[in-house]
Amino acid sequence: MSRPRTTMRKIREVLRLRLAEGLSPRQISASLGLPRITVRRHLDRAVEKGITWPLPVEMDDRALEDMLFARVDPTISETRPMPEWVSVHRELRRKDATLQVLWQEYKEQHPDGFQYTWFTEHYRQYQRRIDLVMRHDHLAGEKLFVDFPGQTVPIYDRLTEAEIMRAEIFVAVLGASNYTYAEALPSQELPHWIKAHVNAFDFLSGCPLVLVPDNLKSAITRAHRYEPLVNESYLDMATHFGAVVMPARPRKPRDKAKAEVGVQIVERWILFRLRNHRFYSLAELNAEIRRLLALLNAKPFKKMPGSRQSWFEEIERSALRPLPLARYEFATFSKAKVHIDYHIQVDYHYYSVPYQLVGETVEVRLTVSTVEILHRGRRLTSHLRSFRRGSHTTKAEHMPEAHRRNSKWPPHRLLNWAGQTGPNTAAMFQGVMESRRHPEQGYRSCLGIMSLGKRYGAERLEAACKRALTVRALSLHSVESILKNGLDRQPLTDDAIVNQPRRQHENLRGPQHYS
Repeated sequence: MSRPRTTMRKIREVLRLRLAEGLSPRQISASLGLPRITVRRHLDRAVEKGITWPLPVEMDDRALEDMLFARVDPTISETRPMPEWVSVHRELRRKDATLQVLWQEYKEQHPDGFQYTWFTEHYRQYQRRIDLVMRHDHLAGEKLFVDFPGQTVPIYDRLTEAEIMRAEIFVAVLGASNYTYAEALPSQELPHWIKAHVNAFDFLSGCPLVLVPDNLKSAITRAHRYEPLVNESYLDMATHFGAVVMPARPRKPRDKAKAEVGVQIVERWILFRLRNHRFYSLAELNAEIRRLLALLNAKPFKKMPGSRQSWFEEIERSALRPLPLARYEFATFSKAKVHIDYHIQVDYHYYSVPYQLVGETVEVRLTVSTVEILHRGRRLTSHLRSFRRGSHTTKAEHMPEAHRRNSKWPPHRLLNWAGQTGPNTAAMFQGVMESRRHPEQGYRSCLGIMSLGKRYGAERLEAACKRALTVRALSLHSVESILKNGLDRQPLTDDAIVNQPRRQHENLRGPQHYS
């Protein structure tokens, strides 16, 4: 079939711009007004035919057309075995599979079979005839697409029949087999989002290489086309399972087509069938979802043999990474500054770090059971998590070499500083440090007390410390409460409290300790 000479001139220009000028297919497409896929096809044919630039002088348009678009004799195809395109399409989902290798295997079985160009062109024609969701070339075990549909399911109170919540439905779809997982969650918040992933991996009995979420807040802290900022807890979970997070680009529906089709299928074949059910707990809802999910995965494909279940068992289960031996524990991340007492505050409790990091900012990984402290990507230490507010967890190896004394901030320096405000303030500082197992654990409270002087004035701070000493309330909270309620301006019954003997016990050191 002949083509207009103007078309051949454009094809010549495509070859020149690529082979002589080195332009990309995108640039050639914009320059000549041709679809990018058309440009790529012309260039692919030129590579297969070994065409170089400049073209021979004697090669006119007809000769170039015959070389590029030579047709296979239809009478020959009737005597040659046709490849099994379903098998070819399925095998291409395996890692390292290529059309070149599959064509060579075909030729080994059928030496008189079709050549590579015919093989690739006819496979592409077959590929265009199958469902869009099965068309994308995703390798087995490579990608898991995750998303939430817009539809939710109501949960009711069993006694009052009132609606108490709307359950969100988490959907995960494997790229190669379309094997699907779904689960009802209380919300899309980060802990539930992470837990759903862990449950999905358990359902699959393995982990994919890539997680492809949409740009929801639980996954992506800042959406960006080229450098999205992934939530640190989500990234920590992915790292635990050996996966990488590659969010779908904003306004690029093809990046998440698999997830959107999977969501649509879950809505049609699971959520629609639940429309007349009344659920009184997430457990009831998830039990019914699991039942319908098994039916969905076993449902035969329309235009291909097999089902999601059979494709998963055949090509994808073995390609997934094994689950880690250690169970994942949900973690949150934050930053904290190391105070002069070489402790950081985490959830109103104080944990020690090596004293050399005083003044530095560290990263905290917090789970239900542990507090892990990192500095510049290096793990410093970890503590068992404590829920005792205002208490300290201290490791001996984190203390200064002078045995419980920080050389930069020794106790006498704080006492001298407090003495500039007044004797009661200095006595309060000493009492605070004496009441702790290690004086360094009182540094933070002493600095907090001193900061109150900037807000209320040195005179009021001195009076408040005097009152706190009267009632033996040796804490920052007590002094702050006295100032806030104006109790420092009320008369005291005992003006000599500063000189009264203090209670004696084994943890009190006395002034000689600080000399």
